[in-house]
Amino acid sequence: MPKYKKQNKYPIPSSFIIDLSVGPRAHRLLTISCCSFALHIKMCKTHSEKDEASSPSLGKDRADTVIIGGGCVGVSLAYHLAKAGLKDVVLLEKSELTAGSTWHAAGLTTYFHPGINLKKIHSYSIKLYEKLEEETGQPVGFHQPGSIRIASTPTRVDEFKYQMTRAGWHPTEQYLITPEKVQELFPLLNMDKVLAGLYNPGDGHIDPYSLTMALAAGARKYGAQLNYPVQVTNLNSRSDGTWEVETPLGIIQAKRIVNAAGFWARDVGKMIGLQHPLIPVHHQYVVTSTIPEVKALKTELPVIRDLEGSYYLRQERDGLLFGPYESEEKMKLQESWVTNGVPPGFGKELFESDLDRIMEHIEAAMEMVPVLRKADIVNTIAGPITYSPDILPMVGPHQGVRNYWVAIGFGYGIIHAGGMGKYLSDWILEGEPPFDLIEVDPNRYGKWTTTEYTAAKARESYGFNNIVGYPKEERFAGRPTERTSGLYDLLKSKCSMGFHAGWEQPHWFYKPGDETGYKPSFRRTNWFDPVGREYKQVMEKVGVIDLSPFGKFKVKGTDSVKLLDHLFANVVPKVGSTNISHMLTPTGKVYAELTVSQLYPGEFMLVTGSGSELHDLRWIEDKITRGGYKAEIANVTDEMGVLSVAGPYARQVLQKLTNDDLSDASFKFLQCRHLKLSNIAVTAIRISYTGELGWELYHRKEDSVPLYNAIMEAGQKEGIDDFGTYALNALRLEKGFRAWGAEAADFTGKQALKQIKEKGLKRRLIYLTLETDNVDPEGNESVWHNGKVIGNTTSGCFSYGAQQSLAFAYVPIELSKVGQKLEVELLGKNYPATIIQEPLVLTEPTRTRLQKKGESPKI
Repeated sequence: MPKYKKQNKYPIPSSFIIDLSVGPRAHRLLTISCCSFALHIKMCKTHSEKDEASSPSLGKDRADTVIIGGGCVGVSLAYHLAKAGLKDVVLLEKSELTAGSTWHAAGLTTYFHPGINLKKIHSYSIKLYEKLEEETGQPVGFHQPGSIRIASTPTRVDEFKYQMTRAGWHPTEQYLITPEKVQELFPLLNMDKVLAGLYNPGDGHIDPYSLTMALAAGARKYGAQLNYPVQVTNLNSRSDGTWEVETPLGIIQAKRIVNAAGFWARDVGKMIGLQHPLIPVHHQYVVTSTIPEVKALKTELPVIRDLEGSYYLRQERDGLLFGPYESEEKMKLQESWVTNGVPPGFGKELFESDLDRIMEHIEAAMEMVPVLRKADIVNTIAGPITYSPDILPMVGPHQGVRNYWVAIGFGYGIIHAGGMGKYLSDWILEGEPPFDLIEVDPNRYGKWTTTEYTAAKARESYGFNNIVGYPKEERFAGRPTERTSGLYDLLKSKCSMGFHAGWEQPHWFYKPGDETGYKPSFRRTNWFDPVGREYKQVMEKVGVIDLSPFGKFKVKGTDSVKLLDHLFANVVPKVGSTNISHMLTPTGKVYAELTVSQLYPGEFMLVTGSGSELHDLRWIEDKITRGGYKAEIANVTDEMGVLSVAGPYARQVLQKLTNDDLSDASFKFLQCRHLKLSNIAVTAIRISYTGELGWELYHRKEDSVPLYNAIMEAGQKEGIDDFGTYALNALRLEKGFRAWGAEAADFTGKQALKQIKEKGLKRRLIYLTLETDNVDPEGNESVWHNGKVIGNTTSGCFSYGAQQSLAFAYVPIELSKVGQKLEVELLGKNYPATIIQEPLVLTEPTRTRLQKKGESPKI
């Protein structure tokens, strides 16, 4: 068992005082003693704090929403739900507010995030924290000196340029600044290695304890009830979808429950049979005594993040606070808590510190900020922070359990608390998420997410906190999972695999002379030419791709047609037919896109993208339950393999393997049927995301290898070969796929779409060609016109057919006409772009139709 340090209610941790001024590696401990150190407001009780201590009672036996956990995330949700007018919001905390990870957090706040959607969460949090003291009367200890990320390698400078184009179309400020400006803002830096800085004004740090108390005061002000210490001992789901929440003080009946229990979240999940993929990591930060050079400053230093040194550093009173992220080999997990649960009574305790583990980062900090060499470390905080495998939180309703929501796995809980509280509150109240945040959907994980996988990925995610964030990034810890396709062993040595929802899927294939392996870059890299080869293979001959990661569902029942008519903004396909359909939210947003096939009367197969499997399944299951439909849905994703055969010779190859007539007259585009290929049963759909002649072949997973071998053998004369998802993406983008279904029954979102149509759109999705050099768009880049950012790309790649870059982008209506000249920013440079008529290349069915009419189609 690890050693824990018990903290007082308003804790004053004790640790080493270490003089780091002597010795080449600064390992010599000149003085070791225990001392007291008050860490800003959170470590001491101030006169301005109103002690709102809760008495251990339930107060009521019914609630609309019960939130389990009183950290900053849970309290933020209570605040937002109550402020929005929801009655009967009850929060239960087993110890006291902020116990767990909140109280000892370093409290960093930043507008920056490498992802697009989470920038909105960060921005909302900061704006909320700026006004929270005025709203609640509680001080929050919010400092906003800004922050600077330090680039000390040319690759980092590229990364900053890459991030700048993703920030240009966002409202928050972000600047790429020179070394001179960096030094002006942070005069204590050693500038020898500084090449550039990424500067976010408005960033800073906040006292987590005071923040949580202010949110708690607001929650109470608006009517929420916060009860502690009250431990949840059991959860019982009722047949009507409501919950019984058992505590030592009695039972509360709740319409819904929200697990916001931090590193206790696994234990709460186990109460209802769920194994949430979470694991506590040990995170340390150190605080110095007063440093004369810091004390002499007239303004507070900005927070710095030395990315090569892998640490953050900020001013703490007249000293400095810095926290490192060790490598995956050196970092420490608290794995015993996963297997044995969190020790009873653990609340405001800490782990024993281990400075040896972070000494290389301490030395890096001393080199970058030389005044640290003469500073004493007066406090070391070593506490648990909960990590999910990919470091992102799990937020939203959980698939398979009615009215069970989660807000767990927050590696950066302070900056996420405000925004995620608002996001989740809106979702609960409105019945749909306010915007797309599928990257934090709890249903991105499944049964394949084992404890071993979670531990391996958490180590990697923690150690990779500050690595360069390349496009098309792959991380290899914990792979492969148990969720491999039937072809994995056959193909793994022939290609570069990508990770998709637990699956391994070929990105591109090797040939003699290729530079193999994963070689990330901000520019064109080793896969660029091989993908062009695969593109040509599909356009001129025939190719095979493994699409087994698709999410696959079977729907049947007496109300199945009625259900799908309500679910989708498209007509229900007839028996033997397929269409592309969209599930819309009540306000008209696209929730998901699926391929729908009616295999037999009233029996359907639905297919979705790999990352949307449980996301979509949860939505459909909820609609079935709420609508009382006599229909059932089965998830057959892991049972079925999918091979796609595409290209001008696809029919010729497959016809050799079956007696069924595959001619265009007999097997039309968007038709489906059951047939046998080389005596192997398949469900064949004439569809291909390449836009070329092709079929998707759904079959038993155990038949994948014999089916693949039969197809490859039959296609020898036609020159058949493999292709991967990178080529598939290039083929799709050239075809400009966006097939919106016709309006049919009163599907979800229909009225909202009518209102949108009546009001008119302000932006339009357009199709661009770009004149680039060795870099291509991939999506989320800034679009410029007359020196101003006016829009953003949504996807992009190099067109091997047109031999130039392509992108989709949203721009204002008045700048959306074909022929309009624009610019797209890539790696700090604006490249000329022109709006063209889409698509660049017509699909095979369209070309065939035009040829029958005697017209000349464009390719």
